[in-house]
Amino acid sequence: MPVYSVVVAGVGGQGILLASEILGTAAMKEGYDVRVSEIHGMAQRGGSVVCFVRFGEKVWSHYIPEGKADVILGIEPSEALRYIDKGSKDRTVTILNAAPVYPPLVSLGKASYPPIYTILEQAKKRSKDVFILNALDLAKEAGSAIAQNVVMLGALSASKALPLKPETVKDAIKSLVKPAYVDVNLRAFDLGYSAIERELLLGRLEF
Repeated sequence: MPVYSVVVAGVGGQGILLASEILGTAAMKEGYDVRVSEIHGMAQRGGSVVCFVRFGEKVWSHYIPEGKADVILGIEPSEALRYIDKGSKDRTVTILNAAPVYPPLVSLGKASYPPIYTILEQAKKRSKDVFILNALDLAKEAGSAIAQNVVMLGALSASKALPLKPETVKDAIKSLVKPAYVDVNLRAFDLGYSAIERELLLGRLEF
């Protein structure tokens, strides 16, 4: 049985750890051995954050070597670019949120942010397939802008890049999210799933 490896990249405040815990919990519910890394980076709001999730029959390490990621889940698009070398043309599915979070220096005009087409070009070089969607808009539609992470999990589920049933991921959401926010997150998951199911693929969004 292969080991599946997922890079979850974003910034503090986007729920990177929760998204990783949901994936890991779903994998355990389906009987896999799971390793989830601790957060690497600055967990405060706006700081760069990445988690590695790996699962299979037996997993010895949470570390994902260069070129060995099955999925790069870019909850913040430029943060996905930081870890694009984890991808490879023969195995990696990259899923990008088209809604950026600009660092303070960019907002102040003292630094530049890479254009989304540049991020897409780099993703294409290190991925067999690339999906992109506006998770912020879909999260707002679900009822909360902070549910972008779960929108992205829905998109990941619809991509079929991992052997996890959507129902199992939803069960993990129910077990990890506070009861008051479960319905919003389930709607967010479904909207992300539908976005990819409707084939909002690379090149079909306008920026």
